[in-house]
Amino acid sequence: MLKFPYCNVTDLNQALAQCRFVGLLGPLASRRQSPLAVVSCSPSSSEFSLTPVQAVMSCQQQVGSSLVNLLRLGGLTEDGFSYKEKFIIRGFEVGINKIATIETIANLLQEVGSNHAQSVGFSTDGFGTSPTMRKLHLIWVTARMHIEVYKYPAWRDVIEIETWFQNEGRIGTRRDWILNDVATGEVISRATSKWAMMNQDTRRMQKVSDDVKEEYLVFCPREPRLAFSEKNNKSLKRIAKLEDPVRYSKLGLKPRRADLDMNQHVNNVTYIGWVLESIPKEIIDTHELQAITLDYRKECQQYNVVDSLTSLELTEGSKMVSVGTNGSATATATTREDGHDCHRFLHLLRLSSDGREINRGRTEWRKKPTR
Repeated sequence: MLKFPYCNVTDLNQALAQCRFVGLLGPLASRRQSPLAVVSCSPSSSEFSLTPVQAVMSCQQQVGSSLVNLLRLGGLTEDGFSYKEKFIIRGFEVGINKIATIETIANLLQEVGSNHAQSVGFSTDGFGTSPTMRKLHLIWVTARMHIEVYKYPAWRDVIEIETWFQNEGRIGTRRDWILNDVATGEVISRATSKWAMMNQDTRRMQKVSDDVKEEYLVFCPREPRLAFSEKNNKSLKRIAKLEDPVRYSKLGLKPRRADLDMNQHVNNVTYIGWVLESIPKEIIDTHELQAITLDYRKECQQYNVVDSLTSLELTEGSKMVSVGTNGSATATATTREDGHDCHRFLHLLRLSSDGREINRGRTEWRKKPTR
């Protein structure tokens, strides 16, 4: 049970008045403060209209939120325009080789993005919405995600993720991330994403209004800052739609209840797993994912059934090669003529019922390193 220091009183009204804590952590304050600092639990004018029990419960919720901030290894940077948080790679976040999976990395990106939104005072319900958005029942949904991994962290490694967001025209916002190995300071991954606004009730996309934009622009870098700064980077590359016939497929994928997120649709990380379901085994066994780009085109609900389709992407200067081993049945992939592994695939996720496209993607694979 959570015990309230300095609250040794029996009357609940007195408890509300006397249950005061020092060291207020405002929404824009750095979380890197003394571990003794906890939230102030003084009542607001609206709380006096609550019953005594409701008021104390409200006080407990404030304290609980403060404890989360104290235990979280993260906070806003000094300029207030980005957020950094450290994570330990845990046993259930790695695969059979004790290396973090791409889904783990994507989940951590999602987590630190949500924590950043809360740290600047946006909603604490996981949606990261501004006051105007909540009033109009608007939420953010992922439009595109691009992740590049230069080195996968291993079990018990400590990584630090920095994230920031900024305006992306009239259609929404952009969020970027940089992942560092804390032990070496090495950049091990970068990611970028685009987010669009959707009405939570009608499920229709909506333009970002000036009122909403004004609420989040104050937390954006004053100058554009991009995780991938070069002009022709892979995160901008258009993804062609796959057409039948395709070379590889996994049909009849069904969302689990655990795949649904707080926005009441299939979480965007689940799409990564579905894409990987149709990658040929010969690639999975010998290669690791170095880059993935996903375009989210339609939300997927709990009772939808999904087909995952994959084909090779041939580019200029590439040729077909065999990637089978020991005389087994082989898959074919692409490699550059200079001999460097450069296996690229295009992907399509569609509804089994009517063939409607819900996601298209691209992946690049490299030989697994010797560890």
